[in-house]
Amino acid sequence: MKTYNDIFLNARRQLRAAGISAHDLEARLIVGHASGKTREEYLSSSRLYVSDPTIERSVTEMVERRLGGEPVAYIVGEWEFYGLPMAVNQSVLIPRTDTELLAEVSIQLMKKRGWQVRLLDLCSGCGCVGLAIAANVPNCRIVLADFSEQALAVCRQNMLKSGLSRQTTAIELDVLEPPPALLGRFDVVVSNPPYIPTHDIRGLDPSVRDFEPHSALDGGPDGLYFIRAIASNWSVLLKPEGNLAVECGIGQAGTVGEIMSDSGYKDIKIHTDTGGIERVVVGTLK
Repeated sequence: MKTYNDIFLNARRQLRAAGISAHDLEARLIVGHASGKTREEYLSSSRLYVSDPTIERSVTEMVERRLGGEPVAYIVGEWEFYGLPMAVNQSVLIPRTDTELLAEVSIQLMKKRGWQVRLLDLCSGCGCVGLAIAANVPNCRIVLADFSEQALAVCRQNMLKSGLSRQTTAIELDVLEPPPALLGRFDVVVSNPPYIPTHDIRGLDPSVRDFEPHSALDGGPDGLYFIRAIASNWSVLLKPEGNLAVECGIGQAGTVGEIMSDSGYKDIKIHTDTGGIERVVVGTLK
């Protein structure tokens, strides 16, 4: 009979042999998920024998999926973002560490505005950005908006999972259409929209290209199709001196700043992520 640690070591060996850099973390996540244990429970019981044979079979199946290229986040159905566990599936992008900068910048913008501030999160996906903001700005109200019904289903699941349903609302909206006036006015609009140029999609890592939703990746010929629409059309919902904050890709920040300026924004600021990439652009409505 094998221990939990035996099963973990075997999974780790296979992942490492396949060249997966985070083999240790991913093996631990897989075994923990298969056994239904939290990280703490797994660590405390790692040397115990596994009496349920279905656990090892489940680990074997999940490792095979990972070796086939599927991201571990989809396999275990969860990924952490800004300290919050987020449910994910192939209807939404997996939250990236890079995107935590958008959440951090937005949190600071919201905290400067006092009480009862409102924020609109466009192209919200699983809801990670808006929910991270809600968790750190208790006095705010946030509308999470996405065009995909499947993504909104995941978003609503995360609203409940995080205990933030009172602060947040999830609705279906198309950022390429004129915004509905009934939404009211907002202090801040944020978005992590699709921004990868169409011709770059085929060159993405297979774990992204073959598993993550292209509708959440493809930003048109130059990657800025959605950002242009957001900057030009959605300012009507911003209060005077309101802020727009968007995430963008490598080499896009300067152009995004110009788009914002042409759309009536001032005081354009560019924020750099931990990898040295200009990742988030913020403008203030004139």
